[in-house]
Amino acid sequence: MDIGSREVRLGGIVHAPDSNWTTQIARNMCDMWDGFLLGKKYLIHDRDSLFNKRFDSVFESIRITIKKLPPFTPQMNARMENFIRAIKTECLDKMIITSETQLRLVVKEYLEYWNHYRPHSGLGGAMVKPYPQDMNAPIKEVSFLGGLLHGYRREQAAA
Repeated sequence: MDIGSREVRLGGIVHAPDSNWTTQIARNMCDMWDGFLLGKKYLIHDRDSLFNKRFDSVFESIRITIKKLPPFTPQMNARMENFIRAIKTECLDKMIITSETQLRLVVKEYLEYWNHYRPHSGLGGAMVKPYPQDMNAPIKEVSFLGGLLHGYRREQAAA
């Protein structure tokens, strides 16, 4: 999550994550062409054993400073914890997920909602990355996850 903008990107979903997997996700997030963490100065993470020295070294190699949270202090990463609570209560607690593929699709659609349609109180009710809109166009409803979530927006501006 980008703390300033509240944008969330999914690193990946796997049945049994290990330190090799998280290290590869770190490399992907630092990709020199479209890495989510390019230009960032800090990375905050907890003390899970998945975040080992190899994981940290990927970020340090591109001059991102690692900030490890003290043990048992999720409140120090409140914005990310809020996202986790939101995806659970608004989405995952209301669905029966039967496969990893289904979980990927559900999380992908929720992230579309979170990043482009959901208003955020910490941003003054604004959306994280709203799509271009024609301010003279009528407002329409956009449904997500089979109608579980709804967003409202004006028609997209012509490109």
